[in-house]
Amino acid sequence: MIHFPISGVDTYWWLPSLVAFSISSLTSTGGVSGAVLILPFQVSFLGFASPAVSPTNLLYNIIAIPSGVYRYYKEGRMVWPLTWTIIIGTLPGLFLGAIIRIKYLPDARAFKLFAAAVLFYIGLRLLLDMFKKANDSKKAVLGGQFHITPLEFNLKRIGYEFNGTPYYASTFWLFMLSLIVGVIGGTYGIGGGAIIAPFLVTMFRLPVHTVAGAALMGTFLSSIAGVIIYAVISPFYSHTQLAITPDWFLGALFGIGGAMGMYIGARLQRFMPAKLIKGLLAACVLFISIKYVIEYVIG
Repeated sequence: MIHFPISGVDTYWWLPSLVAFSISSLTSTGGVSGAVLILPFQVSFLGFASPAVSPTNLLYNIIAIPSGVYRYYKEGRMVWPLTWTIIIGTLPGLFLGAIIRIKYLPDARAFKLFAAAVLFYIGLRLLLDMFKKANDSKKAVLGGQFHITPLEFNLKRIGYEFNGTPYYASTFWLFMLSLIVGVIGGTYGIGGGAIIAPFLVTMFRLPVHTVAGAALMGTFLSSIAGVIIYAVISPFYSHTQLAITPDWFLGALFGIGGAMGMYIGARLQRFMPAKLIKGLLAACVLFISIKYVIEYVIG
């Protein structure tokens, strides 16, 4: 057993890495880092309940995500127009969300109930999509072959070809979605990828195999911004007993396991049917939804 002084956690040195590896190897196939599942593990199982758990979770993202993004990039499966639009929208939303949380929304109960309803709807949409025919998924996993070709990227729309089929989405509405996700993430600490990836699949009808890299990259950069925010405000709480700084060692152990899992998940994604990936995304989204309902009920 190892004692982690910042978090007060006592656990085996291998447990955080094993848990992170198991979670991220599955969730990364859909563009979700797994942080939304690792946070409850830290709180409920390890007893890490101070505010420092949030930046520790963000530290996990920073260490774990690059390996998955690298794998998607190496295999030519990063849709860069989609990626840049998500990044440009998410980052300002994140800072705006932090300001809103501090100044205007000290009680997040009402919003959490609303967010739970929206996420529950998205989860159901994903589950319904699992039972529909998906020609793109069959093409994607046949021999593990992927062909993504950019077609268009301007202020009007984003377009790319995936395995011979063109897909288009409004640049403006993608930006607005990313901005809203950034605000929500900054205000209530929701993992951006856990929301934006299901939205891209259900609302914009983009192939699930093509959104994972972009969603992970957006989560990676927003996590860096989140850690910077915590680092900036930490000195203002130095006179209190409130722990704000991340548990660097614990976060690193989660991150190491997560990095291995992300790489494995990104490598396996091309061989997984879209139905399975949508099922994993639905599970993550529904988990957040149920968690928010419980938090609303118990106050």
